[in-house]
Amino acid sequence: MTCRRAWIALLIFTLVIINYIDRVALSVAAKPIASEFGFSPVQMGYLFSSFLWTYVVCLVPIGILVERTGTKWMVGIGIALWSLATACTAATGGFLSLLAARLTMGASEATSFPAGGRIIRDWFPERERGLVTTLFNGGSTAGPAIGALLASTLVSLFSWRVTFVLLGALGFVWLAAWMIWFRQPESARWLSEAERTRIVAERNGAGQQTRAEATAPSPIRHLLSQRTIWGLVITQACAVYTAYLFLTWMPTYLQSTQQMSIMGAGIFTAIPYLCTVVLGLAIARGSDRALSSEAVRVGGRRVFIAAMMVLSLMILAAPHIGSVWQLMVVLTLVLPGSTTAAGLNFTLANDLLQNPRDASRVISIVAFGGNSFGLIAPIITGYIVAGTGGYTGAFIVATGLLACGAAATLLLTRQRVLPAPTSLHLAPQTL
Repeated sequence: MTCRRAWIALLIFTLVIINYIDRVALSVAAKPIASEFGFSPVQMGYLFSSFLWTYVVCLVPIGILVERTGTKWMVGIGIALWSLATACTAATGGFLSLLAARLTMGASEATSFPAGGRIIRDWFPERERGLVTTLFNGGSTAGPAIGALLASTLVSLFSWRVTFVLLGALGFVWLAAWMIWFRQPESARWLSEAERTRIVAERNGAGQQTRAEATAPSPIRHLLSQRTIWGLVITQACAVYTAYLFLTWMPTYLQSTQQMSIMGAGIFTAIPYLCTVVLGLAIARGSDRALSSEAVRVGGRRVFIAAMMVLSLMILAAPHIGSVWQLMVVLTLVLPGSTTAAGLNFTLANDLLQNPRDASRVISIVAFGGNSFGLIAPIITGYIVAGTGGYTGAFIVATGLLACGAAATLLLTRQRVLPAPTSLHLAPQTL
């Protein structure tokens, strides 16, 4: 049987890569930008974090809009706006115009995960969702590695303004491919009938697709009333905290503790991220293969999530390691642990949904929780490092949250996410 649905997986994976390339571009070009405009470190700090302000605020509203607008147009409008904002960064003339570009970019990038969660639910059989969701989320680790190398090369060859124009153009190239080829599986002409039949038959579990797809999406208030949703949110927040700690502080940590140059820190930062993509996909594929269809629907994937968060507890060993290569081994286990846990948590959310039309709303709620903690991770770490002169305290905080996340996924996600009673009158089912 053909597997042309893999092209959809590749499209949404590269969507997130471009998302993160555009995020990291300002960090790479920070030195010439700050020099040209005379920005202080405080001003640059606000610019670095500003895209997350609108990103977090827009996640839940966009999750609602996905059902009304459709995934194709929501993704298309999102990448068009953030690519335009990226390109327009080249024309900025000071702090306020740069801030406006970043805020626009953050709001429009919020389309990716809510729409992506629904696309995965629509396009992939339930026993493939772990691999595909981890690949999708893996763009958030591949993107920074690729973006740092690409943006630094472009800035070195041309200028920071040319760099932002070219990166913006990259998004429009992707958009053209998206608008040409993306369709729902029911109407995609390039799918074989055999593959289309399998997707539709298996994406909600055998024998459940007709009833599930006839249900209206549930109100946000109803979803937030369920303990499982809060378990998913807490788990995501605890995993993403550690992921953002790495994203924002790893280069500085390597420079200050291992006496590395900026270039050396960049290379050694890329190693764990690249390994994370490979290891994360292998772990996710293992969860798909190990779980039966019934085990998927009762939330068996939570065991893999807890195991990944426990693996990340090795972060406590980092301050006590002197060898840079031993440190790389530890970091190459910790980062895949936290990142894969976050990706599999999105998969668990889809696994537990009785109503597939709730997918975009639930994914947006879970992403909101994760990014809210991701937003504070670099700030808390900065205060700890400034107050103690080291990173041990920051790693202890991350360890405590990882342990809480493992407990949350095991204890709080033991019920299906039920649709609103007005749609389906079902009693809670304990798993």
